[in-house]
Amino acid sequence: MSPSKAPQALDIDTLLDDAATRVIVCCGSGGVGKTTTSAALAIRAAERGRRTVVLTIDPAKRLAQALGLAALSNEPGRVEGIGGSGAGGNRGELHAMMLDMRRTFDEMVQAHSEPDRAEKIIANPFYQTISSSFSGTQEYMAMEKLGQLAATGEWDLIVVDTPPSRSALDFLDAPQRMSTFLDGRMIRLLSAPARAGGRGLMKIVGAGFALFAKAVSTILGGQLLADASSFVQAFDTMFGGFRERATATYQLLRSPGTAFVVVAAPEPDALREAAYFVDRLSAEEMPLAGLVLNRTHPVLAELSATKARTVADELRGAPLAAAVLRLHADRVDLAEREERLLARFTSAHPSVAVSRVPVVAEDVTDLGGLREIGARLASAAAPVEAAPAPPTPVQQPLRKAR
Repeated sequence: MSPSKAPQALDIDTLLDDAATRVIVCCGSGGVGKTTTSAALAIRAAERGRRTVVLTIDPAKRLAQALGLAALSNEPGRVEGIGGSGAGGNRGELHAMMLDMRRTFDEMVQAHSEPDRAEKIIANPFYQTISSSFSGTQEYMAMEKLGQLAATGEWDLIVVDTPPSRSALDFLDAPQRMSTFLDGRMIRLLSAPARAGGRGLMKIVGAGFALFAKAVSTILGGQLLADASSFVQAFDTMFGGFRERATATYQLLRSPGTAFVVVAAPEPDALREAAYFVDRLSAEEMPLAGLVLNRTHPVLAELSATKARTVADELRGAPLAAAVLRLHADRVDLAEREERLLARFTSAHPSVAVSRVPVVAEDVTDLGGLREIGARLASAAAPVEAAPAPPTPVQQPLRKAR
């Protein structure tokens, strides 16, 4: 079998320096380094002269620690010690923020209704549950906050660290899922008492509602019907505004000024998820910059694993040297495995540019570590020749996580 053609290298600095690039969305499955990649890209962009804000959705709050901040809030905060001059003498700086899902939802309510009505909605127990625990709310609010940042026109570049969902597709699905909820049977059932003007509930919606109410009451308590009816009456006029904002942000994601960077680790599940995301972006005509393959293990010396083990077996009087050779052989095996996995991906997606970032020895916990990751992102190049691709492509059937 002939080897696969080497993938094109992802030119990170060209992407960051391009004034037409206004939004970079880092996406991928959980645990692949999206947060670190997002912060590193944002720092590098700011130090190359762009006024940059990074939006993270990271419950562990690792980004705040790495940026030397006590905490991140729902509004952009200046990161001291980050900045530089770019083309034309532009002076860059970095601001960072962490999505507060509930506060962002409250801001949307306040923006779409009169103060008195907004206060009633925010105090409603049903709203409080929906705004903090409804499936997909975090992804939807991440898109809402992105839309808010873009609307200000204040930033040269917005870098988004997408939520740590089990499926990377959840971010793109969020607007549709929210619209489905607003139009769904649950809302119709909950609004039935209000529409009926106080007539007998069972005569209107039947016994099915009693089962529904019993199930939801375990979460909301005995005030379910009154709270839900009050919520729907107050919230009904806002449904259209929610859809409009979701549509506008979705169009922003499809615009030429946006670039998606898919982040993965050299593991089968992560690369399968990356492949599905690439396919989804292509199907919806969204701009893909390329793939960042994090935590790779490049070979450090031109010595095959077989030869290294053979020599190690012959060095009976030099146990330390033999141990080093066996470690090298294990590293070669790991590197070759990663090459095969990447080759599967690139054989199915030959036009996707790739930046491979070697693993770092320690956790990234400060600005210096993030700068180092940024340098590795920018300097990482695809290999001269990729390993042979196995016959089975990476996009085998995978149940979509939810």
